[in-house]
Amino acid sequence: MAKKDYYEVLGVSRDAKDDELRKAYRRLAMKFHPDRNPDDATAQERFTEAKQAYEVLKDPRKRSAYDQFGHAAVDQGAGGAGGGFHGDVGDIFGDIFGDIFGQGRRGRAPQRGSDLRFALELDLEEAVSGVEREIRVPTLSSCGGCDGSGATDGQKETCTTCGGVGQVRMQQGIFSVQQTCPNCQGTGQRIANPCPECSGQGRVRETRTLSVKIPPGVDTGDRIRLAGEGEAGPNGAPAGDLYVEVRVRSHRIFERDGDNLYCEVPVHFSTAALGGELELPTLNGQVKLKIPAETQTGKMFRLKGKGVKSVRSHRHGDLMCRVVVETPVRLNKEQKALLREFEASYQGDKTEHNPRSHSWLESVREFFDRMTS
Repeated sequence: MAKKDYYEVLGVSRDAKDDELRKAYRRLAMKFHPDRNPDDATAQERFTEAKQAYEVLKDPRKRSAYDQFGHAAVDQGAGGAGGGFHGDVGDIFGDIFGDIFGQGRRGRAPQRGSDLRFALELDLEEAVSGVEREIRVPTLSSCGGCDGSGATDGQKETCTTCGGVGQVRMQQGIFSVQQTCPNCQGTGQRIANPCPECSGQGRVRETRTLSVKIPPGVDTGDRIRLAGEGEAGPNGAPAGDLYVEVRVRSHRIFERDGDNLYCEVPVHFSTAALGGELELPTLNGQVKLKIPAETQTGKMFRLKGKGVKSVRSHRHGDLMCRVVVETPVRLNKEQKALLREFEASYQGDKTEHNPRSHSWLESVREFFDRMTS
């Protein structure tokens, strides 16, 4: 399951200040704290989510990397912009105990390249029908001049400082401590003739143009994984992945909720009273909707199969149309006179014609009777 966006978890905007983050976290922590919600697994999960989100967003360095690369910066320990947040716990303990007991590793294996995240905005129509888009992604690519090796001739030699072990031993009092070799950074090898194009790094920064196929039915928060399209790994290691995160723009007519679409339909008061027929837009063309006589504001009509085809189940959602009876405006004298004549035709008792109004007035009377008694 994809993780929720940390800003959405805290309920703040992406440009929220530190005090806003702190207030949002405290509010959620008070609400979902396990002590206040014993035996409530959902509350425990919400509390954990809020805590994780705040731990990342309150730290400027972590927040900056998260804004660029999303959860990949946290989960992968990659960060894409200067290293991950948490580091590799196994490596930390391995280095500590290896240094103390003299069990350092021989030459670190090249690490996989960092994963990247790209936010792709789509119109609702594009998200529903699917689309192929070209995107430009700034990344680190394997250097073409040295095929990613970092060496002009592709050759590397054993590090003379550590003898190819990747670690050097230092005597500190009665203890013999091993540390990462400062000359080869633990790889056990060094480059005699660095590539001039990448300065021996094996990677160059460039902006790549990629084609992305978006399947029909995607929604905000869905991610498309492009394997091997992330940053190239150092020293010829495999590249990371690129995650394209979909964001669907708001629509002037429709509002999406899962696979269903919702819209409001303004109906003239005479059509609502007498009944009629309207033409409605859908994402697949126009359809006719019959409005029965005496239709009230709030009446919901369901058009089956006129919603979104699910990207997972491939089933079609529905289009839900909510009627809003529209009061006419800017009437001329003749029209006003006709309405007054129509109002007068009720002949006193309006209960038969306005049952909801009568019921509401009765409720108001009962309310005031209770207040004054």
